[in-house]
Amino acid sequence: MSKKPTTADAEVILKLYDLRREAEMRKARDWVVQEFWPSSFEDYAKIGKTPHAKENAWLRQVCGYWEMASSLVIHGAVHADLFLEPSFSSEMFLLFAKVRPFLKDLRQQSSPSFFLNVEALATSSKKSREFLKRMEGNLGARREMLSKAK
Repeated sequence: MSKKPTTADAEVILKLYDLRREAEMRKARDWVVQEFWPSSFEDYAKIGKTPHAKENAWLRQVCGYWEMASSLVIHGAVHADLFLEPSFSSEMFLLFAKVRPFLKDLRQQSSPSFFLNVEALATSSKKSREFLKRMEGNLGARREMLSKAK
């Protein structure tokens, strides 16, 4: 992989961004960001046990999107630094931070390969690990605010 992102890398990023703009994907992403607040594997599994629910489809769609997009970086098709720019990948970090506390359970009880590419990218550099840590801190504060609002 080249040391600097190329025009081809930028084109892939723009195509990935365009996929995120599809109407159903927008609904899915909105739900994941705003309403998906699992605190355990069981919370995640409840959604998985309702195969005909829109939330099940949305969760699979968003998780699948970020795992697929991450695989492009892992396999060298997209420059990692460009992909990991927060302006593009912050949603991936948000979702990963939401499931990371029970990632081991997800892999044991659901799929051994769950978010392997996402995890590899989110922990691949000092910069990405620092961003993940900030995201986890932000999520903690948001969870606390949500619990007080109930």
